Amino acid sequence: MTAAGRGGSREGVILAIETSCDETSAAVVRGGKEILSNLVSSQVETHRRFGGVVPEIASRKHVESITLMMEHAVTESGLSLKDVDAVAVTQGPGLVGSLLVGLAAAKALALALDVPLIGTHHIAGHIYANQLIGEMLYPAVALVVSGGHTELVVLEREGKFKIIGRTRDDAVGEAYDKVARALGLPYPGGPHIDRLAMDADDVNELPRAWLEPESYDFSFSGLKSAVLAEINKARMKGEPPMRPALARGFQESVIDVLVTKALRAAEEFGARQLLLCGGVAANRGLRGTLTAACEERGLPLLIPPLSLCTDNAAMIGAAAHLKWVRGEFTPLDAKADPLLSLEAWSVKD
Repeated sequence: MTAAGRGGSREGVILAIETSCDETSAAVVRGGKEILSNLVSSQVETHRRFGGVVPEIASRKHVESITLMMEHAVTESGLSLKDVDAVAVTQGPGLVGSLLVGLAAAKALALALDVPLIGTHHIAGHIYANQLIGEMLYPAVALVVSGGHTELVVLEREGKFKIIGRTRDDAVGEAYDKVARALGLPYPGGPHIDRLAMDADDVNELPRAWLEPESYDFSFSGLKSAVLAEINKARMKGEPPMRPALARGFQESVIDVLVTKALRAAEEFGARQLLLCGGVAANRGLRGTLTAACEERGLPLLIPPLSLCTDNAAMIGAAAHLKWVRGEFTPLDAKADPLLSLEAWSVKD
């Protein structure tokens, strides 16, 4: 079936579902750019007492809320199910149990409505969240920073992804959570460290992991160990760790490496635009530093608003539109793929 083969809207009204981790989200997106509804049910309070996401609990919570979220998303959009041209869902990467819940719901709805199913890559969603706020220019470089991913991605043209750098150990979000736990801060740790760092008067200087001179890869495990060493040093002296100074030192180290490598990549690959994507894109320190650096270089920068940085279904609808317009649909026997490749998910033409 082609994009226009069903007689639906040529611009494509997509009902999108996102259940890759601990947010249950459903949205209706038109034309890959217009958000008609975008509802998110967070499980943060459920997982906070465990200090992180418990996969089995996350899956059960998705089962409890997915049907209601889809119903409300359609109602809030002002449309009806007969107006839906395709159903999109995060196929991977993510927690396999959580992915399965969303995929099962999407398959059932697509079959019932007799519309195409579009299995969508989670990171492609984060990148194309930027399409919901402005025009994307190509070639572009995307800096992806989230709880489970830290990557530099080159987009030579629309829907074509090439990963040039990735984390070799902890992703940025994981490093933030682990350092926050060491500092006695609540889960999720990112907002608490960001707040402490922005308000700190002093800074505890920490190392930067640049790796090989030409590498675009990242490593944050050594930085995490450096923070733990400072905490232990203070405790051996019988003193409390200087949390604000450590938080600022940690954040400045992370931001320095991220921004420097992103700008170098943009220059090397002739990017017309830099994109910031993922949950850690909500970090005030990172947003401010990257904005200032891009303004100084005259490099256009797109950063989604906070509501589109964290996991949400609107971003999945935006990315799925790449496949909709090309008639690249997903068979109903498709499986959840927690290791789905971003490059392999690229559009075919």
